Amino acid sequence: MTQPISPLDVLVVEDEFLIAMDLGMIIEDAGHRVIASAASLQDVEALPQDNRPDLALVDMQLARDTTGLQVNALIRERWPGTVVVFVTANPKKIPEDFEGAHGLIAKPFTSLGVTAALTYLERVMHKVGPAPAAPGSLVTAPALAALRV
Repeated sequence: MTQPISPLDVLVVEDEFLIAMDLGMIIEDAGHRVIASAASLQDVEALPQDNRPDLALVDMQLARDTTGLQVNALIRERWPGTVVVFVTANPKKIPEDFEGAHGLIAKPFTSLGVTAALTYLERVMHKVGPAPAAPGSLVTAPALAALRV
């Protein structure tokens, strides 16, 4: 287990149970906390307002005919300080501007890749030291660069 600078509270939005479990184990092994899991937009809507995540890992195609873009919009409205990273096998479905989201981890992912992305995101979010180079497992969006300013 790695020791994080400051553990992140993470929301996992993934409708594939085994993938959600895998992400949860990777997050916890990296020293962070999964504060909630959701499989659809409706599941995220049902979360308590005060359950604010630092980071949300969001799949693009979700249960109940909902999408990661819809979840991203809800998170940005409900918890504006939350960093949103899409985790998807369909990166072409993400608009060029990421609709305000902060990045992308492509599926299939590896434990090492997700852990490297979490470490990078934590350093950026907590403004620790000079901006490190993003790991190859994380495609960064313009909104992520704005966090360093």
